[in-house]
Amino acid sequence: MARPTSPRPLHLGVDLSDAGAHPAAWRTHGSQAQRLFDAERLQHLVDTAQRGTLDLVVIDDSFSLQPTRSTTLRGRLDAALVAARLAPRSRGIGLVPTVATTHTEPFHVSKAIATIDHVSGGRAGWQVGWSADERDATHFGRGPALSEAGAVAEAEEAVEVVAALWDSWEDDAEIRDQETHRYVDRAKLHYVEHDGVHFAVKGPSITPRPPQGQPPIVVRVGSDESFGLAARHADVVRISATSRDEALDLRLRLRAAAAAAGREPGDLRVLVDAFVVTGPDQASARTRLDLLTELEGVRWDTDSLTHVGTARELTDTFLSWWEVGAVDGFVVRPSSLHTDLDALVDGVVPMLRTARAFREHYNGPTLRDQLGLSRPVNRYAAIA
Repeated sequence: MARPTSPRPLHLGVDLSDAGAHPAAWRTHGSQAQRLFDAERLQHLVDTAQRGTLDLVVIDDSFSLQPTRSTTLRGRLDAALVAARLAPRSRGIGLVPTVATTHTEPFHVSKAIATIDHVSGGRAGWQVGWSADERDATHFGRGPALSEAGAVAEAEEAVEVVAALWDSWEDDAEIRDQETHRYVDRAKLHYVEHDGVHFAVKGPSITPRPPQGQPPIVVRVGSDESFGLAARHADVVRISATSRDEALDLRLRLRAAAAAAGREPGDLRVLVDAFVVTGPDQASARTRLDLLTELEGVRWDTDSLTHVGTARELTDTFLSWWEVGAVDGFVVRPSSLHTDLDALVDGVVPMLRTARAFREHYNGPTLRDQLGLSRPVNRYAAIA
């Protein structure tokens, strides 16, 4: 029987990093470990997520080898370059690479994300990354690592600069008039003139304003500092919560903090990380987890919602959290991508549709369309 629905549809993303969220995923049968850096494998994963009309895929990244000692898997492709490669080969689904602001200039970040947005026709997002790791700092040799508070403060300033650079071209700045030889209206290119604590940027960007105006910004909350960054700047907030009440409390506090910062709290989408091990029955799912644990010899400690069971049970969990307003949706962290992504798309999504909680088709061409977010007005055009 169909359940009552929330006024806002449920949102679903999936993390496509590595072979899956479990440290031993790459060692399982069918993981295609030899193809972890194969573009066609990544294309297949995006195609699968797109078949389920998921809102977005997230691709993690960092400046060091996998930032955990619980896995023997090492190495990653550049997330932004992967997203750019996937952009013209996909439709509807959002592509959200992690791009760090530590050791990276905002000008480069703005150009990379804007490029993905143009190539994809408006489906880019940006998961903001930062680093307080001394190993990362040594790769660049510019100085010691920042503290967590310092790294997040630098990230916040970078977000502000990147957003200003995206606006530095007005939407109609390009004229492209062959007869008059005028390609751009220089009056509609704007200097950012940012002189802050960490960055001094003049602008304008060399890349026209992204199709979405401002590609959605995703922030993962794991500290008081990142909570503040998310409340002030994020369109999508990823949280960790092990219970529905914990998620509801975090969502309410985030919305209150966003309102205190002068934002419309309804513009915030709060998604819980959901770690998933699926099977046709409870015993099969538990056996899969036991095998993964045995392969790598470590306990899977996720610090967030963790589901070991059937697709039906996972659907019920998603609906029960969403119906009471504890979340706007979930970022699914499949234990093994080659198994759990198919279970999500072919098992969970159809049941969510039956419950009238999830879309049958994409709402439009852009990631903002899927998230129900309006296109921001250009700050410089608004002043003019």
